[in-house]
Amino acid sequence: MSWEPVIGLEIHIHLKTRTKMFCRCAVAYGAPENTRTCPVCLGHPGSLPVPNRRAIEMTILLGHALDCRIAGHAVFHRKNYFYPDLPKGYQISQYDEPLCLDGRVLVPGPDGDAEVGIVRAHLEEDAAKNIHVGGAEGRIGGAERTLVDFNRGGTPLVEIVTAPDIRSPDEARRFLQLLRQTVVELGISDAEMEKGSLRFDVNVSVRPTGSDELRTRTELKNMNSFAFAAKGIAREVGRQITVYESGGQVEQETLHFDPSRESAPPLRSKEEAQDYRYLPEPDLVPVDPPSELVERLRAELPELPAARIRRLEASVGFEPAEGLVTSGRDSLFDRVAGDRRAVANVLMNELAGTGVDPAAVNADELGKLIEARGRIPRAAFAEALGKSADEGFTAEAYLGETTIADTNELLPVVDRILAANVDQVAAYRNGKAGLLGFFVGQVMRETGGKADAKVVNELVRERLQA
Repeated sequence: MSWEPVIGLEIHIHLKTRTKMFCRCAVAYGAPENTRTCPVCLGHPGSLPVPNRRAIEMTILLGHALDCRIAGHAVFHRKNYFYPDLPKGYQISQYDEPLCLDGRVLVPGPDGDAEVGIVRAHLEEDAAKNIHVGGAEGRIGGAERTLVDFNRGGTPLVEIVTAPDIRSPDEARRFLQLLRQTVVELGISDAEMEKGSLRFDVNVSVRPTGSDELRTRTELKNMNSFAFAAKGIAREVGRQITVYESGGQVEQETLHFDPSRESAPPLRSKEEAQDYRYLPEPDLVPVDPPSELVERLRAELPELPAARIRRLEASVGFEPAEGLVTSGRDSLFDRVAGDRRAVANVLMNELAGTGVDPAAVNADELGKLIEARGRIPRAAFAEALGKSADEGFTAEAYLGETTIADTNELLPVVDRILAANVDQVAAYRNGKAGLLGFFVGQVMRETGGKADAKVVNELVRERLQA
């Protein structure tokens, strides 16, 4: 029997507001523990929440980007559960009447677009942060004790719930990268996983290929990178297939993915909606966004990343186009003149390795460098790229340098390198073809990076095969 994955995502995104969702405490990443709190976000008796208008507007803008229906009437609910990170004993969230419903996202892929349904995007407050002390890598498993920092508690948070429409780990990765770039460009979140402003959980099940049934799912927690998400999904898909093919049944549970060991031990049984005993929040009135506000926010939508990937694909191919857009380098790509594929290759490989800010790069001067790339020594080209974002940078100082392409000048160097590495030469001739790069690198080093790498490659290959 062949199997297919059935994958759904729950994505949590911190909104980039100045203050928390229901109080006026400042949102500040990295502030000293428990210094951004007040009676409202600590749940003191008698304190009353007041919604953050800007957070509501940001959620509606995101809803438009996800092609959602914006509700004319939304209700906040209490999601009840007892855990140290919830001082009130409940989280103010939205349940069956959220702000954004029934959306869809087209995810570009090499074989066409995949459509991922958006069940809802709802607004809520984040919980506090539990800090596990004494365990391996700060995880709950094996921790000696847990401390709670309430600074994060009450931060505006949007949760996006997808339909189970994703069919592969790679498609899940693409969706997440596309979504991250979308919220960053909308200006509603920094979406930085290392800071916790973007977090996501993955629901995974499998079924016989061609079936439309939805089997028991498991939830993967602790997904802290797109690559780990893909690995975690692939691992869980393989595990579930093994369970079914051995005659067993998959249990509904939450798994805590450990990327260092690529394992996912059970954390707890998976909760259902009834476990949270949702009830309307009595201290908040419903949100009825005016149609004028909804339409004004719709008009603010820029060209979305998925559309830009398809626009750029015609000139550079799918994978470079996807990389440019999801890395945010496509705006620089549009400003740099020259051969489109050559520009894309430099931006996605050599420039990316320098760590310079693409927004600060002088596009005109970078275009001159790329045009002369084949004539400039590799070391000089790399140095120029590293300085391309410096104030007052010009390419002129590097354009006068030329590579050494004269075979009469390079052959003695090649022969000297081969003579000094007799064992490696023998290994190459015995089948270790990968050593070709070693010899080329040695020649490049001896010539200070000024040798023409293509010419060196050909000369070394000829000498080794002689």
